[in-house]
Amino acid sequence: MANTIIGSSIVIDGEILGEEDLTIQGTVKGKVTLKENLYVENSGVVEADIETQTVTISGQVTGNIAASDKVEIKSDGRMVGDIRAPRILIADGAVFKGSVDMDV
Repeated sequence: MANTIIGSSIVIDGEILGEEDLTIQGTVKGKVTLKENLYVENSGVVEADIETQTVTISGQVTGNIAASDKVEIKSDGRMVGDIRAPRILIADGAVFKGSVDMDV
């Protein structure tokens, strides 16, 4: 699968729909719905509800996440919102504020 990258100087305000991997280095506000994987890199800022297979957070996410497989918050990641996923990994040093629902 191709990997689409939203660069660090890009700001998107709206809804993103797709069937391939997406890497966010810039800012996304609104809603993100993907069939595959979402990567929020260190420079990435997401203020959106997210529905996807897996989410890997190294940047900042504010919003609720529904993942069919896994959510991973890396040690430099920050997440505020609720997570619904069968597998959740929160690294030492990561910041998370919200609730977790693993009953998917």
